[in-house]
Amino acid sequence: MTVNDAHNAKPLTGLRVLELGAYISGPYCGALLAALGADVVKLEPVRSGDPFRRGSGNRDAYFLQYNAGKRSISLNLKSPEGVALVKALLPRFDVLLENSRPGKVEALGLGADACREINPGLVYASISGFGPGGPLRDRPAYDSIGQSIAGNYSLMNDPDKIQLTGGAIADLITGITATCGVLAGLVGRNQATDGRGTIVQTSLMEAMSSITIDAVSNYFERGVSPTRQSRHGQAQAYCVTASDGKAITLHLSVSEKFWANVARTIGREDLVSDPRFATYRQRLANYTELETILKAEFLKRGSAQWQDALLAADVPFAPVNTIEDVVFHPQTEWLGQLEPERDGLALVRPAFTFDGTRPSRAFDAPLVGEHSCEIAGEVLSRDQIQRLIEAGVLYDASENATNAPP
Repeated sequence: MTVNDAHNAKPLTGLRVLELGAYISGPYCGALLAALGADVVKLEPVRSGDPFRRGSGNRDAYFLQYNAGKRSISLNLKSPEGVALVKALLPRFDVLLENSRPGKVEALGLGADACREINPGLVYASISGFGPGGPLRDRPAYDSIGQSIAGNYSLMNDPDKIQLTGGAIADLITGITATCGVLAGLVGRNQATDGRGTIVQTSLMEAMSSITIDAVSNYFERGVSPTRQSRHGQAQAYCVTASDGKAITLHLSVSEKFWANVARTIGREDLVSDPRFATYRQRLANYTELETILKAEFLKRGSAQWQDALLAADVPFAPVNTIEDVVFHPQTEWLGQLEPERDGLALVRPAFTFDGTRPSRAFDAPLVGEHSCEIAGEVLSRDQIQRLIEAGVLYDASENATNAPP
């Protein structure tokens, strides 16, 4: 059966998240929680909003990907009235999520201790660059900084050619790590006899350990810091190019079956008994020689022919797809990984299903302060809200849409 998205599995329905997040790591965590059914309220600075709106209001592709399905309240947290409003709202929320530098929200009076005193059941999730202490605590951190300090750039490159990697790997794994922490915190709260929440903390540097854990094992096994090619021999992985210029990846692991099948597929059964390649350990020791042979053989036929032959021989392989290839791949469609494209963008759905159903995502991201009055109205009267708007403490996009930030 195919994945049916006719019904939305929303296991977090009824839970509420207050997000004091900007850029990617915090908002991505909030986006995942929203996709799972949580009511995520994004708290943004008055008028300007999240800097990652990048001058495009709620239409920027990046902002949409990480903020679709949320509501926005635009509030001046540098004012006592703004902080008081947040504190009045706290009892109505299950999770507070923030990704500021350590000490910033504490200075506003919204640190973990202060918030959990108001709402003991609150799961307080904090994301930083390097954690709440240590010598790097106060340094600014973005995705490339996280990848660099955590060793990913050295791991993904050759020693004599260090360069940036593609994609916001550190930001994204940090968002996923924070989501795991929030979900664990919610489970723990439900199991606690007093219903008390917990403080969940992670950072770009910590979260990247989920990406580099294999490399750490490699280091302790070999005693040398691994680089881009260090694991290829252990995995018996090869990236080869066919005669039409298209690349294919092979991953043979330790299986003698897969190695023999490859040798037969390329018409080189003699390699199976070659003393350089007869066992996994010998293939590991002579990885570079075998790689050279395989690359030469794969240049003899086109990629389509090779893929058919490898498939028939039950060899683990995959074409080296571009992101465009992935977006339009039939397996991507079968899995229901993307929302239907709208206005030139397809939102990525959560990477898991519940009873065979993948949660869908609401497409629209909020304008700055689009829901300010609606959310503030949970604890304030109309007159109180109007006074905050007039004082510049609260910004309501619906009240002054023509002056909404670009």
